[in-house]
Amino acid sequence: MTSGLSFLIAARRCEIDALDQLARTSELVGAIGRLVHALQRERGMSNVFLASHGGRFADQRGPQIAECLALEQQVRAGFDRLEAEHHRAVGAGHGARLFSRIAWVLPGLDALPALRRRIDALELQPAQAVAAFAKLVAGLLAVVFEAADGATDPEISRLLVAMFNFMQGKEFAGQERAFGAAALALGRGDDAQRQQWRHLIESQERCFQVFIDFSGDAVRTLWHDSQSDAVLAELERLRRKGATSVPADALLSQAWFDCCTRRIDAMQTVENCLSADLRALCDHKTAQARSELAAYRQLLGTLAPQAGGALFFDDAQQAQDTTPAQLGRHLERSVLDMVQEQSQRLQAMSDELDTVRASLNERKIVERAKGLLMAHRRLSEAEAHKMLRQTAMNQKRRLVDVAESMLAMADYLPLEPAPRR
Repeated sequence: MTSGLSFLIAARRCEIDALDQLARTSELVGAIGRLVHALQRERGMSNVFLASHGGRFADQRGPQIAECLALEQQVRAGFDRLEAEHHRAVGAGHGARLFSRIAWVLPGLDALPALRRRIDALELQPAQAVAAFAKLVAGLLAVVFEAADGATDPEISRLLVAMFNFMQGKEFAGQERAFGAAALALGRGDDAQRQQWRHLIESQERCFQVFIDFSGDAVRTLWHDSQSDAVLAELERLRRKGATSVPADALLSQAWFDCCTRRIDAMQTVENCLSADLRALCDHKTAQARSELAAYRQLLGTLAPQAGGALFFDDAQQAQDTTPAQLGRHLERSVLDMVQEQSQRLQAMSDELDTVRASLNERKIVERAKGLLMAHRRLSEAEAHKMLRQTAMNQKRRLVDVAESMLAMADYLPLEPAPRR
């Protein structure tokens, strides 16, 4: 008959399988981060290329696209490995949602060559190119989000949440780089443009605050040190310039692009550190679990079969008799202690996971509320977010609370008629 220790060993094996899956997913997250960084740079170059009617970044785009293609192959290989390992795994876990995100993003990667040809031919407006790249990057970051949401270890989950929010904040910084470069190259600033610019700045700040809340001291220090005072001062100066109706200025646009690039490249060092910390944590957790599994197996080999569960109802404060006649009973006591310790540890992990996932759940609620407003009020994403934020400020409530109230009233929201063409 199978003993309780055998099932304790099985539980530990399940944990190791989950940690192995997390390690593979974490490797994929790192590869996605490197691809996103390269795509962000390509987007910025392409935007200036279009705004200058092909006059700028014509030579630099080719090597940048080649870098993106190489990194894309690494991500695709990571997708393939994840799918192959999933077939060999016993439990599906959160694979359905994660694989759905991957299935959605692959057609976007497939469509990149056509997008690049249209940019080469100057067939797109800068805003169209920004939107196209942003849609693809959003899909890639959604894969990272599902990886964070599906993590079963609270420490790894916390690091994934920090990394996702940092990558999301960096993406808003990348969008601001492309947006500002085109705005300064074309001139003619207006209220809608300034509102979009403010939205990108505020979105960065929100994401970086969550990153700070969930990251460790060493990474926070690196983040602080990576933000050069000179670069930040130049960034603010150029932002103020962009807020005015300045005429088209190619030199100012180039200065903006270079300043943002220095800032974003510094962010990449922080992201690389997060990725390395994530891999190291997965390796440490897996090694620890394997060591404990070996100890359980050793104990199983020495457990006296005659113990028979006699100590299950005993008082925990029994005399510690170490005579050979009592060896089996002490071993059984050890097993019961380990089972209790395992149960308490899993409960503590569950409680901590609930805390970590709260920020992810809040993001889901706000995103759903924004989608509702976009559908019912025919608003852009920036306009929907501004409405939620303004309502929260007016009512002195948290943004997520306003979003929850909005979703609760979904059936009663009027549907705005589509604009006439």
